[in-house]
Amino acid sequence: MQREGFLVVLSGPSSAGKSTLLERVLLKMPDLRYSVSATTRPPRPGECEGKDYFFVNEKNFRKMADTHELLEWAEYCGHLYGTPRFYVESVIAGGDVVITDVNIDGARQIREKMPFGVFVYLMPPSLDELHKRIINRGMDTEESIALRMKAAVDEMQAVIDYDYCILNDDLAKATDQLMAIIQAERCKVLRTHIPVFAW
Repeated sequence: MQREGFLVVLSGPSSAGKSTLLERVLLKMPDLRYSVSATTRPPRPGECEGKDYFFVNEKNFRKMADTHELLEWAEYCGHLYGTPRFYVESVIAGGDVVITDVNIDGARQIREKMPFGVFVYLMPPSLDELHKRIINRGMDTEESIALRMKAAVDEMQAVIDYDYCILNDDLAKATDQLMAIIQAERCKVLRTHIPVFAW
């Protein structure tokens, strides 16, 4: 039986643990592909074109957005970031599963273009734990922490728009759950080309 590829979209508030969860799942599922984003920010030391990001200038990025070459895009800290359609579609066309992590606005944009994607929301164990994680990053001012917490509360209301919700109170369990979701979606009849049987 041949199975179709598909896109998995992972969202969750800042510091919910999306990057850590993705790293673990990608290690355990070598046939899972990570969607490489396009960005206008310059490469950092050690970053590779096509592996970490597709690095483009602002003119070309905006052209990609205008010609619907991006599944979603947004501006963050003065730079543009987006999910190139060609990369995702080429992986899916090859029968593979591709995963991306975006915020809720990005997920909404993607759902409009790819409604048959699989949308997963990663929920923090509690707001207190999320607050601790943001503080422990040591990268935010008190004002920034307050803004992140307010944004997190607002974003968590969007969980009803997702297909699945994973509570990230145990990383090993969350890893198993995300892998189980991907495996179950792979087995869906609607993604499977079943041969005609005759006796």
